[in-house]
Amino acid sequence: MESPTQAAENIESMTEFLVKNYSDQLRDISLSSDPKLHYPLFIEFAELVDDNPYLARQVYSNPEQYLRHFDDSAILAHKIALEHMKKFENKVGIEKRFIHIRINTSGSPLERSSDTFPSIGRVRVKHRGILLMLKGTVIRSGAVKMYEGERMYLCRKCKHLFPLFPELESINSIMKPPFCPSQRSKSCEGTNFDPVDDTVTRHDYQEIKIQENTQVLGVGVIPRSILVVLKDDLVDNVKAGDDVVVSGILTSKWSHDLKDVRCDLEPMLIANHVRRTNELKSELDISDELIEKFKNFWSHFRDTPLKGRNAILRGICPQVFGLFTVKLAVALTLIGGVQHVDASGTKVRGESHLLLIGDPGTGKSQFLKFAAKLSNRAVITTGLGSTSAGLTVTAVKDGGEWMLEAGALVLADGGLCCIDEFDSMREHDRATIHEAMEQQSISVAKAGLVTTLSTKTIVFGATNPKGQYDPDQSLSVNTALSGPLLSRFDIVLVLLDTKNPEWDAVVSSHILAEVQIEEGRNVDDLTTIWPLPMLQRYIHFVKRNFRPVLSKEAEEIISNYYRLQRRSSKHNAARTTVRMLESLIRLAQAHARLMFRNEVTRLDAITAILCIESSMTISAIVDSMGNALHSNFSEEPDQEYAKQEKLILEKLRGDDIY
Repeated sequence: MESPTQAAENIESMTEFLVKNYSDQLRDISLSSDPKLHYPLFIEFAELVDDNPYLARQVYSNPEQYLRHFDDSAILAHKIALEHMKKFENKVGIEKRFIHIRINTSGSPLERSSDTFPSIGRVRVKHRGILLMLKGTVIRSGAVKMYEGERMYLCRKCKHLFPLFPELESINSIMKPPFCPSQRSKSCEGTNFDPVDDTVTRHDYQEIKIQENTQVLGVGVIPRSILVVLKDDLVDNVKAGDDVVVSGILTSKWSHDLKDVRCDLEPMLIANHVRRTNELKSELDISDELIEKFKNFWSHFRDTPLKGRNAILRGICPQVFGLFTVKLAVALTLIGGVQHVDASGTKVRGESHLLLIGDPGTGKSQFLKFAAKLSNRAVITTGLGSTSAGLTVTAVKDGGEWMLEAGALVLADGGLCCIDEFDSMREHDRATIHEAMEQQSISVAKAGLVTTLSTKTIVFGATNPKGQYDPDQSLSVNTALSGPLLSRFDIVLVLLDTKNPEWDAVVSSHILAEVQIEEGRNVDDLTTIWPLPMLQRYIHFVKRNFRPVLSKEAEEIISNYYRLQRRSSKHNAARTTVRMLESLIRLAQAHARLMFRNEVTRLDAITAILCIESSMTISAIVDSMGNALHSNFSEEPDQEYAKQEKLILEKLRGDDIY
């Protein structure tokens, strides 16, 4: 235990560090109007390491004591800032009682060590008592409570005044010391202490639970979770479904006393700093050299852009032969369009949804799994094992208190939710995802908890047809899916395993020759087939950097096609709603992004129409796509496209629409 002299020296050093490096934050705190609030002062651990290595080492090895010193030094630095403002700026600030240091460990040596930044499943006793970082997804968020954080006590014998803090291990109770803690030359040894009136400091308090990301775990590994305690300014900053990096102190608390259940200690992290990583979901390293490689790729295919596009599409699920239409649909769905917000604040989603309907053995689940690999954040579930609560949110009771626990759609916020065996879900459970797919939110009213959670996610479903697929019937009849649900999917592809000897011979040759192809592949050659890491980076880059705008010509083509479909489709009314128009716009924007452009041209509009045509089955205007299962990559895609474009434009002109 350090002496009072050492503590004073450390607090002085910390105060100097804060005044020198964080004067702007101290000034903002001084000018804030409410003196009763708890204010955060954010510091960078990397700067502390450079400025004062001794202090940084002490904060890391003994955070409980030194973070309290830092809070004291923050108050001193705040008073210095007040005096400086009054003297040099002629401004009068308001003195604050509560300022807490929040240490951001991003970019510091702590982030690069497995001892200080372990996965949640690898947290052990050795991590107790040091400054620890944990990364995970918030799966549960409790109510904000209040607790007594500090109280001053007076020794009856020597009148020594000292603070006592609650022990979280004993459920926030304050334990009195066995004898007086005064450090005088002659020890007091008094055992009777009285609480001092009006010295209680109360804090806001919230418990959340974070779970490690399932994508970084191996097959068969159960994702572990840990309780995190948020205090003061940290409460209510995160919600269920958020990705966070939490730095704090590992401690433990006694589990709730339940009948016939052994009472034991549960690990718990007392948070000092919480960093949301929702906007930084991708940790993909996209270098300038890689961006230059993308630009060179498209300059190489300047005259034949569709050949370049097909080179990218061949990298999607390469183990499945052909299926060009499905691979194009998967790429456009993952890239998505641009979210539109009108003057009234109404949002039109930018995320597209895809549904694959097909016979067994047509590769639906393969595409689902590959799409999950391409996405930065993905949740895979099956219809048979998913209830409405499992997809949305569950109300759970923990220690007598109701909490909301995030389901698949909430956990996939900002990413991809893959639902296999979509037809196995009960009708009641399927209805719960209507709001999540279109409004991109989930409204909950369970156990007295009423809230709305964000589900800005792409839904990728796969289902089998109901019995033998009848091409003369509508999708609603063949799949037993309701019209409102079908209309929410931008692309619905039907994969029918029809008997085709030529196709079967080509597919079997591809499967048998796959090993030799894998061995002889050159990873750096982007003109033939793209490897998975390159595809991930490319999709992430075009989503972040391109916001395509529709050209007049593209607008006219899309509008005219929509009007023609509305006029001619009697059997497929579920698909030809106004949502189809929004789907056409999203798909055209996604194709422009895929083609590395910021403008939606005629090419993008026609491609979007061809994707929608594949979904139409019995009401297709141009029957040139055929069975999506037998769609193969063309040797001369640009020439093939020219024929398809001519067919569509002639059809539009023939109906006096274009």
